[in-house]
Amino acid sequence: MAVPVAPTELALFAVVGLLGGAHCLGMCGPLVTTYADRMPTDSRGPSWFELRQHALFNLGRTASYALVGGLLGLLGATVYAGASLGGVGDAVRGVAGVLVGALVVTVGVGRVLGRERVGSLAPGSLGGGGLFSRVAGVATSRVDDYANSPRIALLGAIHAFLPCPLLYPAFVYALGSGEPVAGALNLAALGVGTIPTLFLYGTVLGSVPAAKRAAAHRVLGVAFVFLGLLPLLHGLGLLGVPVPMLHVPHYVPPSLTP
Repeated sequence: MAVPVAPTELALFAVVGLLGGAHCLGMCGPLVTTYADRMPTDSRGPSWFELRQHALFNLGRTASYALVGGLLGLLGATVYAGASLGGVGDAVRGVAGVLVGALVVTVGVGRVLGRERVGSLAPGSLGGGGLFSRVAGVATSRVDDYANSPRIALLGAIHAFLPCPLLYPAFVYALGSGEPVAGALNLAALGVGTIPTLFLYGTVLGSVPAAKRAAAHRVLGVAFVFLGLLPLLHGLGLLGVPVPMLHVPHYVPPSLTP
């Protein structure tokens, strides 16, 4: 039976995106600045054309997050369905919940301690730096062609495939959930949460002080810890470990029981 999308999860992913927007300035900011420089400017402020282009960029970025989240959720669902047929469904879900939860909690603790590299799940830290450098190169080479056309959405879409210590823990979470719809909507919520910071960066602000970014990262770490505890405790419960459960309003943990 499909698990309904939990409003609590959606809210947490949106908060992660909102707080992680400060981090996105370091990852996405250079590309935003690059394509923004290609647009016609107006001394009176951003034009409707600029606003449209930034909106398309962020729409493409968010849509690609949702697509990858949905596909990973589908992959997880396929694995869980096979495990259920083999009579080990709860065991597999339990192990997956513990692993996913522990990884996400580790990322959160690293951010709270100000050590972002601790528990990083970005592909660059897993040996995929060359591939993702080429993806970034493709994005940069297309800036001149796409910056002033609707194809700027494709520049945003590429960001789902760039190394990001904010995004990839969320992808792992979507995989572990085994819920395609929830995976897509949760990642979409994260993408929407990052939009205000990047949108303002591209049109008005241009920068965020380092001290404020550091503070946001620590609060983001707390959100990651709380998010990771949901599958971690549920996974331990499926494995028969007596642990206290977080009573979160409207949170429906994944289950193989109809």
